[in-house]
Amino acid sequence: MGEKTTGRRIGAADRITPITVRQGAFAFADDTPARWIPHAPELAQMINGASFTMPHLEPFLVATLGEAAKLIEDPAVRREARDFCMQETQHYRTHRRFNDVILGQGYGALAEIEAEMARAYARLAKRPLAVRLAYAAGFEAMTLGLTEWLVGNRARLFRGADPHVTSFILWHMVEETEHKLVAHDVYQAVSPGYWRRAFGVLHGSLDVIRWSRLCYRALLMQDGQWQRPSSRIKVWWWAACFLVGTCPALLRAMVPGHDPREVKDHPWVRDWIAGHALRQERGAPMPLIDTQSAAMPVPF
Repeated sequence: MGEKTTGRRIGAADRITPITVRQGAFAFADDTPARWIPHAPELAQMINGASFTMPHLEPFLVATLGEAAKLIEDPAVRREARDFCMQETQHYRTHRRFNDVILGQGYGALAEIEAEMARAYARLAKRPLAVRLAYAAGFEAMTLGLTEWLVGNRARLFRGADPHVTSFILWHMVEETEHKLVAHDVYQAVSPGYWRRAFGVLHGSLDVIRWSRLCYRALLMQDGQWQRPSSRIKVWWWAACFLVGTCPALLRAMVPGHDPREVKDHPWVRDWIAGHALRQERGAPMPLIDTQSAAMPVPF
């Protein structure tokens, strides 16, 4: 069953948010602590677990939307897809650099899980394009809820955390909001249909959550934390907070006629984008967020 869209056609240029491809020039020292949030080491490893999925997930998203873009007639949506692919390429390359720092600290168990992920995404890449686009749109819907939770609670979550890693994670979340329309628009342009898209919300989101959990479980096992009841309770707590923060976005994305344009961006995200646009030094390293500040304002 097809979905109707409101207003002008999805590809109309004036309904598309401009996307800026930024260089993720974040430096991670070899001694960057794996547990980079001192007051919440379990949360740090859970975020690290998600980071380990990115060099496998995001190349899949790039390949899928790149393939679909060849079938799109609307130049505005083709441009969206191109810029999305360029942003996601910056993301997974930066995650790879960060992940390599973590691996260098003795977390060898992740190598086997990464090999499993590589095989899984290779199999997924052989599925029909419509299925892959629904998976992509579903995952991207989850990131809107994740951004709202991380950005909205940044002072509580990242207080006193490593500023390089914090700035990197929140930069990624800003750009997830910036390209929030793309996977949805490409899906609608190439293979519109409600039920496949609704299933894709569950398929994409739950699959990434599963891989992230396997990764952070291995990290916490290596730390000797997974077996400790107190640490396990904290993991459950953070997982519950994550679900409370993201489930509204997932449910919203499963409503017939859903359009990410109707989702308001967090003011901090808008301020970050506006501040970056006014920067005079192009190509310079990203300024770091002050994690000692109670407000954690944008770093521009």
